[in-house]
Amino acid sequence: MFSARKLSGVCRAIRVHHFRSHSVSRISPNLAFVPACLPPDPVEVEELQRFVSNSKRLFVMTGAGISTESGIPDYRSEGVGLYARTDRRPIQHAEFVRSASARQRYWARNFVGWPQFSSHQPNTAHLVLRDWEKLGKLHWLVTQNVDALHTKAGSQRMTELHGCTHRVFCLACGDQILRSELQEHFEALNPTWKAEAFGVAPDGDVFLTDEQVRNFQVPACSKCGGILKPDVTFFGDTVSREKVNFVHQRLAESDSMLVAGSSMQVYSGYRFALAAWEKKLPIAILNIGPTRLDHFASLKLNSRCGELLPLIVVHDPTR
Repeated sequence: MFSARKLSGVCRAIRVHHFRSHSVSRISPNLAFVPACLPPDPVEVEELQRFVSNSKRLFVMTGAGISTESGIPDYRSEGVGLYARTDRRPIQHAEFVRSASARQRYWARNFVGWPQFSSHQPNTAHLVLRDWEKLGKLHWLVTQNVDALHTKAGSQRMTELHGCTHRVFCLACGDQILRSELQEHFEALNPTWKAEAFGVAPDGDVFLTDEQVRNFQVPACSKCGGILKPDVTFFGDTVSREKVNFVHQRLAESDSMLVAGSSMQVYSGYRFALAAWEKKLPIAILNIGPTRLDHFASLKLNSRCGELLPLIVVHDPTR
């Protein structure tokens, strides 16, 4: 088993590898799950440039819309999100905890989808935000995503608000392992089990029938025999008070807020925008389609994150 410290070390190793292997200029977007939108308007580009230039300690919150250009679908995008394409809904926390069959279904779907999901790479928007951090423009990044793409891009001043699918922990004893290690356990327990997927979901799983998952075997915690769960906040669960307080502290140190790729429909993220508004911080939104914040945002832009963010110039203060 991996300790939390070892997990942190592995994440740093992933971060360094991807930091060295990516450059902003050669990342091609995957637009299969990106809603249609017009190219950035020059006036809007200038407005966002002014907003970012005036910010000294920028607080950034990202959502699923920043990762759609990496080929990961989201839930709510018009025409291409999960809710628009199917009647399927993500698993609820209570269902996962109380139902062995629900856990079997979840892990079978996740097992099939993991090789593809874990191979997704950061896109231009992730790399731009990494560079803003290196240049001292971005004070803190909070992502609602669980895909580890900001970590792969090299971001360090960051909180994963809803956790990360690359980690798994035991509900009983709290022991943590890497999701890649769990994949090996699945393979050992299910050497002859195979299933063909019928579609891709946002959080790393795929669509399978009940018949397909019937014989799938799920391992228990090797230390105590407890239930293994991805280190993510499922729908119906809550973000820890410690993490919420930490993010509020980072927001209190900031002078402006940028929301990128999120409709902010989920309260766990929306509360921080409310706090920024109450502190009278200027708020800019970059998202295709309406958001819950539109009525009190200083600036609202309907563009792809990976298309607009690279147009913003941030100077190196040491030069």
